[in-house]
Amino acid sequence: MGSQWGRDSAYTRAMKEGYRSRAAYKLIEIQDRYHIIRERDNVVDLGAAPGSWLQVIRGITRGTVLGIDLSPIAALDGVETLVADFTDPSLPGQVRSMVGTVNVVVSDAAPKLSGHKSYDQARAMALGEDALAFACRVLKPGGNFLVKAFQGEDFNRFLAEIRDHFLSVRTFRSRATRKGSSEIYIIAKNFVTTHEAEGSV
Repeated sequence: MGSQWGRDSAYTRAMKEGYRSRAAYKLIEIQDRYHIIRERDNVVDLGAAPGSWLQVIRGITRGTVLGIDLSPIAALDGVETLVADFTDPSLPGQVRSMVGTVNVVVSDAAPKLSGHKSYDQARAMALGEDALAFACRVLKPGGNFLVKAFQGEDFNRFLAEIRDHFLSVRTFRSRATRKGSSEIYIIAKNFVTTHEAEGSV
């Protein structure tokens, strides 16, 4: 799901440097700071079209890289893509059969904006929750999760939900985020299964 914003300086830079959208710089910034992807990790990117995050991920890891989106993603060398709805309950099984061990799940998915702030934030939060549910079904113990969210009335609840599943959870606002946007990223590391979480109580 690509940027819905105009052709600003970040967009122009992205086009010059060969990235499919300005969103590439957000992932680069997060990776430089938090190192969520290692060089042998298998990574699944949710809401991956047009593919700028896939371009960045492919440059980081030698593992399998899979992008999933409702829209087709133009081919990228060394990247597998799937046209699918990541809320489909049958998809995690299909992904595990394609990828094997999933070390990292990332999601930059966002709904098409209606202009009604509270409605858009609610839809974006629902997408984030769906991405979390998917991650919890495919990630190996100790895996990492990165998801876009929007600050609003449900944000703290969503953050708490992520903390139920990961040992380390941080928030990050990218320099590439458009001014005035409530967009924020949640970086969650060291996934624990429900069984492990109960054992640590």
